[in-house]
Amino acid sequence: MSEAVIEVRNLVKEYGELKAVDGISFEVMKGEVFSLLGPNGAGKTTTVEIIECLRTMTSGHVKVLGLDLSSKVREIKSRIGVLPQDFNAFDLLTVKENIEFFGGMYNRSLDAMDLIKAVDLEEKTDEYFKNLSGGLKQRVGVAIAMVNDPEIVFLDEPTTGLDPKARREVWGVVQGLKEQGKTVILTTHYMEEAEVLSDRVAIIDHGQFIAFGSPKEIVDRHGTGSLCIIAGADVTCMKILREQWPGMETKNGNCIIKLESKNSLPEVIYALDRSGGNYEQIQVTRPTLEDVFLKLTGKKLTEGGDLANGK
Repeated sequence: MSEAVIEVRNLVKEYGELKAVDGISFEVMKGEVFSLLGPNGAGKTTTVEIIECLRTMTSGHVKVLGLDLSSKVREIKSRIGVLPQDFNAFDLLTVKENIEFFGGMYNRSLDAMDLIKAVDLEEKTDEYFKNLSGGLKQRVGVAIAMVNDPEIVFLDEPTTGLDPKARREVWGVVQGLKEQGKTVILTTHYMEEAEVLSDRVAIIDHGQFIAFGSPKEIVDRHGTGSLCIIAGADVTCMKILREQWPGMETKNGNCIIKLESKNSLPEVIYALDRSGGNYEQIQVTRPTLEDVFLKLTGKKLTEGGDLANGK
């Protein structure tokens, strides 16, 4: 059993009458990627900034690497790395110069070229920061977060505003950190990002956890089950499917059947074959974290991380 490197108990952060974080408790295990997933204003950044020693808590108890947050701030800061939201560096310094500059803030720092190789930026070593794309700038940010060889790395919304290609490049860097044995705390409002990268996820809304566990555990616990989608079914097919599955839905010309068990799909295929009708294709889909969030909140997350009506 892996050891807990972060322990949070009954954490509360209040701003006047607003509870940004409302009594959450969790542990993060050594070597895992742990994600806080939720919309803007849910309490993700507030939570990690408390753990990073950047904000004070209203109440609760936090330990980082066995050290009490209330009395060991300097030691904790020396053993963690942080990529904040809206990270920026010095435009007129090169990639290497920026990493060396931030490394100079620590008593001990890793070699800049080793970090550049770790985030796959060798070809940009002498490029000015201002000339880099958004994805490359985030890679520089990860390198800087690693400059003191931290045991825990905090990445706060590291892919916000990036195009899909750049986002996946950053995912590769995060997976590389895990391979190095680093513990990674990721905040994100991208469902797919959390599902792909995380060992465990805490879905947070209005300062409270509404789901917790591995992506698979969350989907299995809160999801609506797998769906069989029959595209292009003619009237003959639809008639026999409706007779056997009265709850079948139709949408955009597709028949949608909820698969109740592992035997359900063969039953659908047999019914279609028996009908003698025509259809184009069969597709089976599993629920996702996005489906779970919609079910639990009645809302969807927009690309920008805001909530929208779940229609």
